[in-house]
Amino acid sequence: MRIPKGVRNSFNVGYLPLQKIYYDLKFPSICKSISKQHNFDFDLDVIFSRLIYSQILFPGSKLRITELSKKLFEHPDFEYHQVLRALSVIYDHFDDIQRSVYRNSCNVVDRKSGVVFYDCTNYYFEIEQEDEDLPPGDHDSFEEMEEKKGLRKYAKSKQHQPAPVVQVGLLMDLTGLPIAIIVTSGSRNEQMTMVPIEKKILQGYGIQDFIICTDSGLSSEENRKFNNFAGRAFITTVSIKKMSAKDTEWCLSPAGWFMEGEDISLNRQYDITKLEDSEEDREKYYDKIFYKEKYIESYDEMRDISFNQTLLVTFSLKYRDYTMRVRNAQVERARRAIAQGGTKIERKNQNDFRRFVKSKSTTAKGEEASKVQYMINEDAIAEEAKYDGFYATMHNLDEAETSDILKITKGRWEIEESFRITKTEMRARPIYLARRDRIRAHLLVVFIALLFYRILERKLPNQYTDQQILECLREMDIAKYPNEDSYLPAYTRTDLTDDIHQYLGFYTDYERMTDWRMRGNCRITKGTSKRKKN
Repeated sequence: MRIPKGVRNSFNVGYLPLQKIYYDLKFPSICKSISKQHNFDFDLDVIFSRLIYSQILFPGSKLRITELSKKLFEHPDFEYHQVLRALSVIYDHFDDIQRSVYRNSCNVVDRKSGVVFYDCTNYYFEIEQEDEDLPPGDHDSFEEMEEKKGLRKYAKSKQHQPAPVVQVGLLMDLTGLPIAIIVTSGSRNEQMTMVPIEKKILQGYGIQDFIICTDSGLSSEENRKFNNFAGRAFITTVSIKKMSAKDTEWCLSPAGWFMEGEDISLNRQYDITKLEDSEEDREKYYDKIFYKEKYIESYDEMRDISFNQTLLVTFSLKYRDYTMRVRNAQVERARRAIAQGGTKIERKNQNDFRRFVKSKSTTAKGEEASKVQYMINEDAIAEEAKYDGFYATMHNLDEAETSDILKITKGRWEIEESFRITKTEMRARPIYLARRDRIRAHLLVVFIALLFYRILERKLPNQYTDQQILECLREMDIAKYPNEDSYLPAYTRTDLTDDIHQYLGFYTDYERMTDWRMRGNCRITKGTSKRKKN
């Protein structure tokens, strides 16, 4: 017999691990508290949860959220206009939700907030006109200035999209779990966002003393001074190229280096130009990190206190070879671009391969040429090669071991990975919303979805990639038997699905599961059933 029209017979159960996290983080209580403060005719708990699940499982526009949610085994009805209204309500409690989620997450996973990482990125819109600014007041606070400044602005996009963007600052703890976000205008100087988000976590998060680790783009003098006070400290990457001539010469000097892991009291120093004198030496030192450091004295006039920093420089043969390979590949791209010709080669940013291309637009007699000739800039390549293998940071941790500083700085890659996951795997851009409150609420949903993924990642064995985990959840469908209230797994059972079921405490991979049993499994994720096994 043919199946009836309009009847869905396949449902996703990959949201059940996310639902368990949703209830562990006490989102129903958060939504109930918010709902008491408003008068609306929809279930905020239902819509909030589906916004989070859909961002992970079926990312797309909010217009499709009502249809996408019907793919889930539990699919309550709600309408699109209610989703938009829910986003506005979520924005009204933007900071309160973040504080509550953080506090509740501390009871779900082990968090290490003594060290935090901060970085900014941007998300683009598929529109052509940016938002207009309102005139600022003479004594506006940062928040008041942000409200008057247009949110969707043309700015330098990290994806080179010719479209307005909005900027998001993410604060992450040492374990890779997000703590909080701040959403600002796309044209806002990212250095100005760091202190405001730090002030937010100092109020209501229970985080007071911490070390903040940032990249060089966020390491303004004012930001460092703010974190030289009241139990706060900083570690920031710095550009050797932008240092004074004296400091640059000291950083690149081949003598006076120590090897990480050796007893400093031995005072054994290395010349990094001699690390490859023999093949045996190269093999011995290739994976080692060499460092040197010196104090830099400065003064904070506002607090009338000394403001001492330590410049820590590292060198690694392995890192040197990596940067050489990257540059050689970019030079090869530049050669191909020159060989193809026909179009003007324009540099887009400081890391673009076009930085190795120079032009010549005069003839041999100095006359104006009718055509521009492009060629490889060998001087630019040689200048950049001087810094291969070197990495510099500045910190104010007088009592810290150098090895601990190096371990912390190595953790910065996770915040970049988090941005990649939201953009590539969760497809948080382009953003299809126009109202600033709903844009910010959408980005909060993305932040929460990232937290859900990171928690699930921690609950599973450390052997799966983010693509594997997310793809597995998206494919975990069950099919309804015709004319029966029972279901059959329509996905491939793997080690990963076994580990997910182990985390859930029940299984959805039996050959036949009754509707009653599946409903019981759903109750387990909500903490309303004592049954642990099917």
